[in-house]
Amino acid sequence: MKALFAIALALTAAPLLADAQTDALTHPIGQFIDGFNKGDTRSAYAAYAPGNVSITDEFAPHIWTGPKAPQAWAAQYDVHAKATGVTDGVVTWSAPTRVEVERAVAYVIVPTLYTYKEKGQPTREEGQMTFVLVRIGKAWKIRGWTWSGVPPHPAGKG
Repeated sequence: MKALFAIALALTAAPLLADAQTDALTHPIGQFIDGFNKGDTRSAYAAYAPGNVSITDEFAPHIWTGPKAPQAWAAQYDVHAKATGVTDGVVTWSAPTRVEVERAVAYVIVPTLYTYKEKGQPTREEGQMTFVLVRIGKAWKIRGWTWSGVPPHPAGKG
């Protein structure tokens, strides 16, 4: 009887543990995206792990690596935005569609929507971001991410 009770208790506690783990994993993701949306680079950069970081995005040179990859990506994003007339960029994201955790590393995919104005025209890109995170102490931090999305298109057109 005690064994059945222990199994039942474990089965009911498992979703709570999974939710807590997902919350811990998505905290740095939200911190980075919120920082991007608000132009708060200090908060956005704090979401990253120290050391080498890898970022892959849709604008050239498409990949940034190294300990200053977030800063280099942000600088190139600004150059690209100015050159293409992009303003008012905002990324929204949803609950992960996939979470894989093995010890102190994690792989997390989140659906995303990037909305902005391009030369004054409302534009959108549906996509997803894939994050690799590492646990440092009790906190998860971003080691790298990749943006994958559909081609930009006018807002209101699916």
